[in-house]
Amino acid sequence: MRDNVILWWILTAFFALIGVVYTGWNILAHPDLPLVNQIEWVGTVALFFAAFMGAMIAFYLDRTHSAQGGELPEDILTSDIDDGDPELGEFSPWSWWPLVLAGSAAVFIIGLAVGHFLLPIGLAIFVVAIVGWVYEYYRGNFAR
Repeated sequence: MRDNVILWWILTAFFALIGVVYTGWNILAHPDLPLVNQIEWVGTVALFFAAFMGAMIAFYLDRTHSAQGGELPEDILTSDIDDGDPELGEFSPWSWWPLVLAGSAAVFIIGLAVGHFLLPIGLAIFVVAIVGWVYEYYRGNFAR
């Protein structure tokens, strides 16, 4: 994780440096125009915005690394599966409900794009899928 933070800070510095060079080059290339017209604003803003976004990602990764108290087993290449947290949650590898839920989202989005008559159909499939997913452990072979 620490290597990623360093990489993002390097990327931030690169975009900031290239933004300065790009702006300076445009100013030098058009000496006869007023300063506001010498700067090519789209490229300048895009480069400095990319530097700003890289700085935000680097800052977030640095804060996350500090909050977790060091390297996690997932970040160490030589760690085994047993080194991590044994309880990650309860998953249902046999469940078909997430697929139905994704299908309902697809029908709903297609309804937004193509025809509004598909919206209630997608919503109805969504309600059935979410109820089925929530209650799949209360009936059938996997009831508790």
